[in-house]
Amino acid sequence: MFQAIPYEGDRGYQFLAVLDQLKSLIHDEPSSIANLANASSLLNLFMKDTNWVGFYLFDGKELVLGPFQGLPACIRIPLGRGVCGTAAAERRTLVIDDVHAFPGHIACDAASNSEVVVPIIKNSELYGVLDIDSPLNNRFDDEERQFLEQFVDILSAHL
Repeated sequence: MFQAIPYEGDRGYQFLAVLDQLKSLIHDEPSSIANLANASSLLNLFMKDTNWVGFYLFDGKELVLGPFQGLPACIRIPLGRGVCGTAAAERRTLVIDDVHAFPGHIACDAASNSEVVVPIIKNSELYGVLDIDSPLNNRFDDEERQFLEQFVDILSAHL
């Protein structure tokens, strides 16, 4: 059974605690949907000042909404469009301080002002993206980007 823990200490310690929780949640679970659902819930619980945490999955043509926490969202995103589609097409993490300044931004929630998107690569193929939005500008930093990339690396091994 999952138990929420207080995330205390410095950020590095907090990040390690979340990574350990993720490993425990997905250990021996064969269902990708269950693992993605628990991963989005864990990040939503941990990450402050966010309004959407979830996944878009690549169906071979475009990104399709997967498990998430937050308001209802855009269902399909073409590769190369918006922050999610661009991160997926370029297979690189994007940290956007002001989404309204991003060319081609897709506004699924008008309250979102910054965003981080981490591609999920499995067996050298695009699997999808982790997408996190915040109502704050400049919400995500490089240390958090690195943490989220580690989070996705652990998760992708169980998808």
